[in-house]
Amino acid sequence: MKNTAFTHIHEKLGAKMSPFAGYYMPIKYTGDIEEHVTVRTKIGVFDVSHMGEFWVKGSKALDFIQKVTSNDASVLVDGKVQYSCFPNGKGGIVDDLLVYRINAETYLLVVNAANIDKDWAWCNQQNDVGAALYNASDEISQLAVQGPLALKAMQKLTPTPVTDMEYYTFKKLDFAGVKDVIFSTTGYTGAGGCEIYFTNKDAEHIWNAVFEAGAEFGIKPIGLAARDTLRLEMGFCLYGNDIDDTTSGIEAGLGWITKFVPHKNFIDKNLWLNQKEQGTSRRLVGFEMIDRGIPRHEYEIVNEAGNKIGIVTSGTMSPMMKIGIGMGYVPAALSKPGTEILIKIRDKALKAKVVKFPFYKG
Repeated sequence: MKNTAFTHIHEKLGAKMSPFAGYYMPIKYTGDIEEHVTVRTKIGVFDVSHMGEFWVKGSKALDFIQKVTSNDASVLVDGKVQYSCFPNGKGGIVDDLLVYRINAETYLLVVNAANIDKDWAWCNQQNDVGAALYNASDEISQLAVQGPLALKAMQKLTPTPVTDMEYYTFKKLDFAGVKDVIFSTTGYTGAGGCEIYFTNKDAEHIWNAVFEAGAEFGIKPIGLAARDTLRLEMGFCLYGNDIDDTTSGIEAGLGWITKFVPHKNFIDKNLWLNQKEQGTSRRLVGFEMIDRGIPRHEYEIVNEAGNKIGIVTSGTMSPMMKIGIGMGYVPAALSKPGTEILIKIRDKALKAKVVKFPFYKG
């Protein structure tokens, strides 16, 4: 089990720790709902140092990224971030990721912690264009500072303006006296804020500075349990639950990060284009419970006769909306918003309705 540069701090603060994606991670500090509400209304800090970081460099860097990812990285400019995924050559998804353009010959790929080894092997296997790849995952720490007051608090730690940064952009800047920190207006909560990348040796110093700067705004450390309910309220996919090696980007509603443009020939392009044009037999949808009940991962979605027609991929009780919400794959004919479906919870078929993302619109 790997530790992050912050593990000793989490333990000192009394966090409930648990293995997650090969790392010893904080699941919660005080309580899931309290931490969730803190991020939605104030400012919360997640240790996400378990995420993977790959550098892609050289004159062939863009060619490589255009081949292995579904989105069109040629539209990126310096300081821009893009959400994308790796198609797996069989119609499924190796992983979803963020692509950072540092400059024309330098990109940073940020991948999911549980998939670092798999993704690294995949990237090397597909690198027939001669891009320079480097796995920096063990050298970089990352904090996600999320919430409506996050940028205001973090502005105290850098002379560079950050409060007016556009969503999905980044800057390399001096932060808390540390040079060349990557400050990115991204996140997995839908609550606003930033994600900050730095070397492991600066981790504790930056943690202390962040909490000192955020003290007047009610800043708190937040565990991964609240991260999951926050992302689910926004309808953000979780790899391993809502997308995996068997789900295509088209089925998963990720057509918006799949660009079928003439200058880009990516893995599975023709297969996914055919799915887009012909339609798929199933679709990933969001649903809200009509009847009282909490949907959970792997609960069955059934029809009136009680026959299984799909499966819940993610589900919870929304801390902000106080109703059960979930995601799952259903037959395409049942994927239209407003359609009623049934979720099997404790042997009862409870009513739910398909809705558009995000669930929480506060």
